[in-house]
Amino acid sequence: MKLFVWDLHGVLERGNDRAVVDISNEVLSTFGYAQRFGYEDGRRLYGHKWYEYFATLLPAESHRRHLELQDACFILSEERPELQYRWMTPTPHVATVLSAVAASHQQIVISNTRPGTLDMFLKLLDLTDHFVPGRAFAVDQHVRDVKTTKRDVLACYLTGQPSFDEIVIIGDSASDMRLVEVAGGTTYLFAHPDFAFRNCNADFRIRDLRRVLDRI
Repeated sequence: MKLFVWDLHGVLERGNDRAVVDISNEVLSTFGYAQRFGYEDGRRLYGHKWYEYFATLLPAESHRRHLELQDACFILSEERPELQYRWMTPTPHVATVLSAVAASHQQIVISNTRPGTLDMFLKLLDLTDHFVPGRAFAVDQHVRDVKTTKRDVLACYLTGQPSFDEIVIIGDSASDMRLVEVAGGTTYLFAHPDFAFRNCNADFRIRDLRRVLDRI
């Protein structure tokens, strides 16, 4: 049996980059700022921590204020989920690929999001059957000094698990690709057709999730 390790944002879904812009602009308005993000900014900054968006747009403001704006974004996204629903949809072929993997192997998702919102995202994307409790992990990366990383989560998960024939890692960032350092494996760097690949090492670079079926 193999273990497939999935990232969520930018891999299993598309559109969150636009939702982040809408939410950020709502918060900027509430706080009285005239500056706004465009959707091109969302694409350019996607993958950064949310407070780093504000650090880019409002460089004269303090780190504390950037964190305040970030916290307001998290609250707004939880209070008004329609801002997420407007744009976020499953990546093409997600259901087919996840079902094929589940038929013979084990899979988990490790997402750089807060625990309070991961369930919301999985329900929105109709992924809850594939990632039941114990197979879905949220890692809050939206702080300067991260306490728990994706590497920590994967290492902990593997403890006590039977030995897997192979670990297959599918993500869109350098930190995802570095998960191979935990226990080896094969890495797939994914990017949607309108996004550039991140500058990092990977065994394969793909724009269609069905390429992952080669590992089954």
